[in-house]
Amino acid sequence: MCIFCKIVNGEIPAYKVYEDSDFLAFLDISQATIGHVLVIPKVHRETIVDLEEENKIFAVVIKLAKAIKTLPQVEGINILSNNGPVAGQTINHFHIHIIPRYIDDQMQIKFSENKLSPEKLTLLSNQIKKKSSV
Repeated sequence: MCIFCKIVNGEIPAYKVYEDSDFLAFLDISQATIGHVLVIPKVHRETIVDLEEENKIFAVVIKLAKAIKTLPQVEGINILSNNGPVAGQTINHFHIHIIPRYIDDQMQIKFSENKLSPEKLTLLSNQIKKKSSV
């Protein structure tokens, strides 16, 4: 059983900030910045692609982000989720990080830049559209 499932089952303590019948949110033990929260589905799902499309986890994320934004000195928020080992996922239970940002907090998230031609961007957008019902 994964560590998050053990938290859901009450086998491991957590600093809970939100709980309902489907979701649990608690302070990340590592605290990338002060107030860093994890939101998880109570049912074990490894990655976002394992969730049902009607899953309401983002409604919980929005509610908590609004609450976190009211904390003293919070100037912004990062919402992120690592899905799969190559993306940096270390716990195989889907979770979303809500990370409050402070002026001079020293936390860095860097994206590399991959310049694609308009033709390649068109091809890529068409491939994604074809596979989705959006």
